[in-house]
Formats: sequence, structure tokens, C-alpha cells
Amino acid sequence: MKLAFFGATEGVTGSCYLLECDTGKLLIDCGMHQGERTASAENMAPFAFDVKSVDAVIVTHAHFDHTGRLPQLVKAGFAGTIYMTPPTKGITEIVLEDSLNVMRDQARKHGEPIPFAEPELKAALLLMKGVGYHTPFQPVPNVDVTFNDAGHILGSSFVTIDAEGKRIVFSGDIGNDDVPILPDTEVLDHADVVVCESTYGNKDHQPVHDRGDELGAYVTEIIGRGGTLLIPAFSVERTQELLYELDLLMQSGHIPRVPFYLDSPLAIRATTLYQQYSAYLQFDHPASPDGNFFSFPTLRATLTMKESLMIDNDRRPKVIIAGNGMMNGGRILRHCKKYLNDEKSGVLIVGFQAPMTTGRKIQEGAREVLIDHERVPVMATIKTIEAFSAHGDRGKIARWLHPKNGAMPKVFLVHGEPHIKIAFAEYLREHGIIDVSIPKTQQVFEV
Repeated sequence: MKLAFFGATEGVTGSCYLLECDTGKLLIDCGMHQGERTASAENMAPFAFDVKSVDAVIVTHAHFDHTGRLPQLVKAGFAGTIYMTPPTKGITEIVLEDSLNVMRDQARKHGEPIPFAEPELKAALLLMKGVGYHTPFQPVPNVDVTFNDAGHILGSSFVTIDAEGKRIVFSGDIGNDDVPILPDTEVLDHADVVVCESTYGNKDHQPVHDRGDELGAYVTEIIGRGGTLLIPAFSVERTQELLYELDLLMQSGHIPRVPFYLDSPLAIRATTLYQQYSAYLQFDHPASPDGNFFSFPTLRATLTMKESLMIDNDRRPKVIIAGNGMMNGGRILRHCKKYLNDEKSGVLIVGFQAPMTTGRKIQEGAREVLIDHERVPVMATIKTIEAFSAHGDRGKIARWLHPKNGAMPKVFLVHGEPHIKIAFAEYLREHGIIDVSIPKTQQVFEV
């Protein structure tokens, strides 16, 4: 078999790998590169492989950097089946629809082209097929594929492919430990080769059980001095975890009963899907009094732009949760323009910030950022709680890579900044995983 790498190699985003077997070709993920602009050269470039020769696509989970180029793949001539778990299918639909709206907005503001349009999106959605966990299927003859729960977001999976007497595993994104609304990452039984993420391969997260207290303390701090707390949150998983924690804090009286605004259409729609697919979730605490894990009395969801703009009329101390999580688009930018220059206010960063994004600049201490061609001073307090990360840290992933049965696999590291992958490779070797490679874009390996 041949394994080729077409994304998530020199950076963290843009997942895309091609596995060529005797009986067909499988593409694993087809995601966007994320940074300053969706219409970057990487995202607008033609695919570096023969799209029409691909027989099927296997999707690990619904995040945009794993699914965002699926409509472009169809536009380029792909006509096979796109396999994913049922929750991933539901979330991917709303993620792609939302991304198209964002790209249209960017096109109007910056005069940029858009990578795909409505016809390609609809065509891609028609090709998607949901397959449950632990249900082997054959996308091409004599190749068995199985989804296992990765514990990263609702419906996320690591993909096991059995072909030609070998087992190839694609990690997708491996979830953090002890996430209070998701099952644990399933055990890696055995593998010959693992294509593995390394987003946090150079660090260990703070314990998850500390994050509720830390979140409550920061909310109370900002509200106590009369400020507004902005939480730029990824609409799928991070927002739902935040709402779950805030619900518990509100019930226990650990945060003040001030207005909370969920100002993200995608997050609102995603939360509905979390409720619809609650059988895939696992809650650590009893249900709230109203039976809704993702709501509390002072929370208001602002779905329309008119409702969003009305937030500006509320001059009380408050909390605004808005997308997108890296602050390089979405409604959070309007709130940043209003509150970043306010010393009483704060920003809480709860997810990975890709290089060159507004979120990374703010996280690294920039005193001024450019938003919609306007220079905005950063005077608000900035705080990061890494325990809200949906990615496992280096210790979690290293433990997962030790299979339950058989020898240590050969590991290819993807989804990490170059210096982090180098550090993680050394960490893995120190922990008994010796055969570790860091592939480059378009590099091909015999596996």
C-alpha cells in the first residue's frame, strides 16, 4: 500500500491523506487550512492528486479543518461515497453551510473568491453516508474500515483500516482526558501504522477537574469589576462544554446571575444536534433542574443578526460566547472591536489558536490587533484555560499510542507546528515508541 500526505503536514490544519490499496484509493479527511483567510493560496489551489481516481472518502470528524474542502473535491470530479458517523454527518452539514456564509461575507469585505458555492455543497451532502461506531464496512473490495470513538467532539472517530494483511489507523483528533460530556477515547487495540495528530505534543494540560473552579473565578472577577467577558469558542464541542460547566456553576451559586449571550448561529444549531444525539454523550453530573444540560436561566441565544446587534444595548456586566474560536472571523470580531480596549473587560481563550490568527496574536500578548482594517488596542485582561482543549496532550496521546495488543506501531506525526512535532517525536521515543516520522506535503510512503 502507498500512503501520501496532502495536508496537516507543515501546519496544524488541512487534514488530507490518500491511501492506495490494490483494490482502490481512499482519501481520509479533506479539510481546509485555517489562518487569516479561508481563500488562502493553499485552499484555492487544485488538489495535488487525481481526484477522479479516488473511490471513497473517510471522515474522522466534523471540524472544518477535516471537512472544509469536501465540496471542492466534488467540484473537481469526485463522485464516490463520503463515510462518517451519523453525528458527524449532521454536524458536517451545518459546519459547511455556516462556512459558506462566512466565505461569502469575506468575499464581500475583501474582494476574495470563494473556494466553493451552493451547488458543490449540496452535491457533497448527497454523497455523505453515516456509519455507526464498531460497524465494519468495505468502501472498496477487501478493505475493512471501522470507526472508533476518539472522544474529541460528538461523533469523532479514529479510523481503523484493515487491508492487505496490515492495519493502518488514522487518529483524527484524539480527545482530552476526562471530558465531562463525552465518553473516553477508546483503546487502540493494535496497529502496524498510525497517522497521529500532535497539536499539543510539547505540553501537558492542566487537570480537567480544575477548570470549573478556574472558569467560575474568572467569570466572577470580570463581572465583579463591571466588565464584559468575551469567550471566543469553537461552535462544536467547546461551546457545549462551556455551557455544561456554566450550567453547573450557576446551579451551585458559584457565578453571578448576569446575562449570558450565546451569539453564534452555528453553535446554537450544533447544540441542538448535541441534544438530538445525546445517546452518544456521557454526562458526569445529574441533569439540571430543567433537564437541559446546555441551558440556564440567564442564557439567551441570539440567532439572528438583529438579535446579535441588540447585545450592544445591554450595558450591564455580561458574558458573550461567540464564534469563531480563533477570532479570525464570525461575530466575535464585532465584540472584540467594542470591548478589547476596555480595561474592565476580559477575554477567555479556551482552544487552540493557529499561527497568524487574531486569537494567537492576542494570546501571545499583542497590544494592538487589526480587525476589519481597524487598529484595536488590547487593554482587556487575557486568560487561557487549556483544560478546555478538545485535544489530548502529549501524555494522553503517548498512552493511546501504546496498543493493547501487539508491537509498537510505526507513527507518522501530523497536525502540529513543526517545532512541536519535533519535540513530540523525541518525547515518544523516550516513551518507547521508536519508529516516528514527520512527513512533508506530497510525500509518499510504502506501508
